[in-house]
Amino acid sequence: MEKVIRWGVLSTGRIARSFAQALAVLPDAKLVAVASRNADTAAAFGKDFGIDAAHCHASYEALANDPDVDVIYIGTPHTLHAENAALCLNAGKHVLCEKAFAMNHREAAAMVALAREKKLFLMEAMWTRFLPALTEARRIIAAGEIGKVHMVQSDLGFYANVDESHRLRNPALGGGALLDVGIYPLSAAAFFLGEIDSVQAVAELDSTGVDMQTAFSLRHKNGGVSSASCSLRANTTCETVISGQLGYIRLHSRAHKAQALTVSVGSVTRTMQLPFTGNGYPHEAMEVMRCLRAGQLESPLMTLDESLALMQVMDDIRAQIGVAYPCDGEGD
Repeated sequence: MEKVIRWGVLSTGRIARSFAQALAVLPDAKLVAVASRNADTAAAFGKDFGIDAAHCHASYEALANDPDVDVIYIGTPHTLHAENAALCLNAGKHVLCEKAFAMNHREAAAMVALAREKKLFLMEAMWTRFLPALTEARRIIAAGEIGKVHMVQSDLGFYANVDESHRLRNPALGGGALLDVGIYPLSAAAFFLGEIDSVQAVAELDSTGVDMQTAFSLRHKNGGVSSASCSLRANTTCETVISGQLGYIRLHSRAHKAQALTVSVGSVTRTMQLPFTGNGYPHEAMEVMRCLRAGQLESPLMTLDESLALMQVMDDIRAQIGVAYPCDGEGD
């Protein structure tokens, strides 16, 4: 086995726990540190995941400066991503940052510029990019089975029965469907059709000013169109369909964590089971570690330029539907 990569987790919330569980199934990864703003919370997390008490930090700064950590996973709400990433990068740590990458393109651009200046690895934690089902879909397309791809349709939605103070409905916490779940169908469209040329969007807004559901159509620079939707008001099909000249590939529900796909060409249809490792998160961790061992500062499957481009598309969507966040005016 190659050198074990030592991980730190910044945050102790639900998604941070999911990522910690993912690291536990990887023999070449070791979770060595955690940070919370509360000492008791950090200690409880550390106890659950076998982290030495000396590395259960009561501040994010302490984790960033921990000399025994190689790379830090940021699992805080997206309102904090830019601040947390800057802290870690300035301390010389590689970073895997949860999606949505930042609140807006301005924040994301500052994160990318700092990582490149410091010559450190940075990647958006778009875990779906690395799942076996999406890898197989790309292989099928490259083999020409469905012909040239011209259209992608993707949706993700669920009913969020929460009050106005909940992060999903609170603009101060980056609430709304687009940043929370819309990034998944947007990323899927770009993954299969490439760079986006233009977008048109409509939405239904909440009384708080965030979007509760948004639908958007995309035109891609190298040809093709895609349609995507996201919702916090409806349990949608949660499927992705990639259509070409000869047929289509359907990523089964819930597509962002698909473990099966169906290929249909003419009258011939086949379904493939493609289960992921653990809870699915190990695949992105494996990609980070592969890049670090290879001396790569970006993943070719989730480049920083693409994260920036998708953040700009979300900024454009928000401008069209009339959703603004308090941080949008900062730095003007």
